Formats: sequence, C-alpha cells, structure tokens
Amino acid sequence: MRILCLDIGEKRIGVAVSDPLGITAQGLEVIQRQSISKDLQKIRQLLKDYEAEEIVLGFPRNMDGTVGEKAREILQFKERLAGSISIPVTTWDERLTTVAAQRTLLEADVSRKGRKKVVDKLAAVLILEGYLRYKQRENG
Repeated sequence: MRILCLDIGEKRIGVAVSDPLGITAQGLEVIQRQSISKDLQKIRQLLKDYEAEEIVLGFPRNMDGTVGEKAREILQFKERLAGSISIPVTTWDERLTTVAAQRTLLEADVSRKGRKKVVDKLAAVLILEGYLRYKQRENG
C-alpha cells in the first residue's frame, strides 16, 4: 500500500511516497504553492499517479507538544483535502524534521540555493520514514 506524504509550507509543499510495501520513503518533488484549489488538484493527481491509499501530512506541533497557529493551518488544509478525496488523511508529528533535513544537506555540502530546492522534499521523506516505522511497529 503506497502512502503519500506532504510537508506543507507557506510557499512550497514537499512530497514523498512510500514503496508499494510501505517500507521505504522516496522524495518525489516540491510543489510551488499557488492557490488551495490548484494545490489540491496537484495532490489529487499525485495520488492517482502513484495509486496511494493513504496520505500523511506533517503536523508541526510546538516543542512542548501544544498546537500552534501553523498546526491549526495544517488542520484546515487537512479538512479541505479530506473533503476532496476518498482515502484516509493522517497527520504525523513533524517536529524538527526541517531542521534535520537542513543539517543533512549542510553535511552533504549542498549549496544554499540547492538546499532551498530540496529541503521540503527531504523533510517529507523524514516525516514519512517516521510514520512508516510507527506502522511497522504497530503491525508487529
């Protein structure tokens, strides 16, 4: 079962997808945000192209676990998305994934311009990897 993962930012959406067995995560692309309707249209096309059966959204809790303004925006996005598709939409704690993605790219000596192009996609991969590990533990 393929799972699509989104790291939703103000300007960009990082996209990752699992393999058909739900074991590994692969970065797909970065969507430049336009409007909610165009963003949802692009996401629906990706769901169709990859035959995903679930979608996971990075959920940016505050460091103390509380839900802040950005997390509330993600919940609103989740409602809009869930209302336009027929598969489950799940949120997954994404605390520090963008920081981890930035650190990984810095260690790989990727230029500032290069990091900007891929950090959201790498963050989506890290979010999805965490979710897949959870699912694997849950299923024994």
